[in-house]
Amino acid sequence: MLINHDTRCALDAVVDLVNTAAEDAGGGFREELRDLAALGRYVERNDISGVDTLQERDLAAVRAVRGRFALAFSAESTAAVAELLNAMVAEAGTTPRLTDHDGYDWHVHYFAPGASLAEHLAADGGMALAFLVVAGERERLRRCEAPGCGRAFVDLSRNRSRRYCDGRTCGNRLHVAAYRARRKGATVPE
Repeated sequence: MLINHDTRCALDAVVDLVNTAAEDAGGGFREELRDLAALGRYVERNDISGVDTLQERDLAAVRAVRGRFALAFSAESTAAVAELLNAMVAEAGTTPRLTDHDGYDWHVHYFAPGASLAEHLAADGGMALAFLVVAGERERLRRCEAPGCGRAFVDLSRNRSRRYCDGRTCGNRLHVAAYRARRKGATVPE
């Protein structure tokens, strides 16, 4: 599947946003967007352009957008995802426009000039997810299968076979556990 740089960046920002709220290993809730400083780190980490001074209302609005994006990863059907994304993109006041800012080549922004951070995320992230739906690739929106994880990710592997949010942590942890279980079950000659 061919995904351009801007769509990939928007998908990465959506996944990062969804993963700022997750169940922890003990079954409790972990909130990473606790305050404006955490929201600022999210914006910086994802290189989100056009963000002015963040306010408390931005934090609440971004958390609301995050909840709606999380629904896209757990929706029962493509129609449900399409309905959700249509609403998000419409509410964000999507205004596609070409731009070439900050040393980046020409690309499309979907958020309106002067949009809030939440509207920016809803428009760009909503459109990125919409591109997956249009391409018939909704099943690429996944949750990690490692016990106790459940982090969101977009499976961009060629054969759609990725099962874990990160092969070096969750995937490796499960492979090591399986190896140890096999070794423990094997009889050792005396």
